Amino acid sequence: MNLTEVKNGEKAVIVRIEGDRRYLSRITSIGLNVGCRIEMLQNVKKKPLLIYGRDTMIALNRKESERIQVEVGA
Repeated sequence: MNLTEVKNGEKAVIVRIEGDRRYLSRITSIGLNVGCRIEMLQNVKKKPLLIYGRDTMIALNRKESERIQVEVGA
């Protein structure tokens, strides 16, 4: 499932990130990479996602989040 489908309070692990070199560089520079454990703090329709990962709160827009594949409950 992609990151936009994770519900508030659920924990997940990133299993795949799709995109061009620029996108991958940006996502990994903020600390998100394959194997990273995250928790969904806020997932409200049409608003940016707020996630907690690597001791940091991170806001991602919905378009960016659709490219990140996760496994919930892992």
